[in-house]
Amino acid sequence: MTTSPALLIAGHGTRDEGGADALRALVRLLAERHPEVPVAGGFFGAPASPLPLSDAVDGLVERGADRLAVIPLLTAPTGPVPEALPTVLARASERHPGLTHVCGAELGPHPKLLDVLERRLDQALGSGARKPADRARTTVLLVGHGATDPYANAEVARAARLLWEGRGFAGVETAFVSQAAPDVPAGLDRCRALAGAGEPGRIVVLPYFLLPGGPVERLHMQAEGWAAAHPGTDVFGATVIGPEPEVADVIMERYRAAVAGEPPFASAPCGCRAAAEDARQPHGAAWQGASLTAGAGDR
Repeated sequence: MTTSPALLIAGHGTRDEGGADALRALVRLLAERHPEVPVAGGFFGAPASPLPLSDAVDGLVERGADRLAVIPLLTAPTGPVPEALPTVLARASERHPGLTHVCGAELGPHPKLLDVLERRLDQALGSGARKPADRARTTVLLVGHGATDPYANAEVARAARLLWEGRGFAGVETAFVSQAAPDVPAGLDRCRALAGAGEPGRIVVLPYFLLPGGPVERLHMQAEGWAAAHPGTDVFGATVIGPEPEVADVIMERYRAAVAGEPPFASAPCGCRAAAEDARQPHGAAWQGASLTAGAGDR
């Protein structure tokens, strides 16, 4: 029987211990649910990360892995970044001759992640989100990381539209922590304008992030500053998606698609540009170094 390729979860750019702990929890969850698949995770793009991706690769190789299916732990693509994922993986191949890898799609916006986001909204609002009338006066500000690549930012806008559809909120606006407009205060201004002059509105600031970290702390600080300057508007802060079972399910869906050799984003046809610069070769998700998709059905 052919051994399953190892699953490598590639988070991006955190030096935050809370984010590292959340990724460790996600790795443990996947290992418990899928003991047949070796799994590890780490971060690229952050030299001082407490959980480097290179260490995760080395650990999988020590456990006997010679094939990796790499899943970017991203809700949306990063755009061009220093120390991008292909660079880290190329160095890993140099350290471990014979090691091959394939990269799958990032996670969002997947229906299961949208369900978790809705749960985070309800948690932020408490019992005041249950009735249709309460939701109808609530505007959501979905906040992404932000990138210089407009296609990456468009993925956040797409998630906002999908989150709004059929859930009864007054609207879902977007903002970004850095590198893109509108920023969080400007996004809150837009949400306040949507509320109009009628009943005082309320806004939920919803991080479109899988793990905690510095950018999430910054967006909450910006939201708190805006709320202090606008006492007539209720502003609630939601938490990140976190290491939920739904996240593990989406990761395994991406893993199976990558191992089966499906074209990138076969399960998310609207995201053709997502993470292309970060995680994949420009012409598809072929195994690097050799064609090793044969035997994928033996996992």
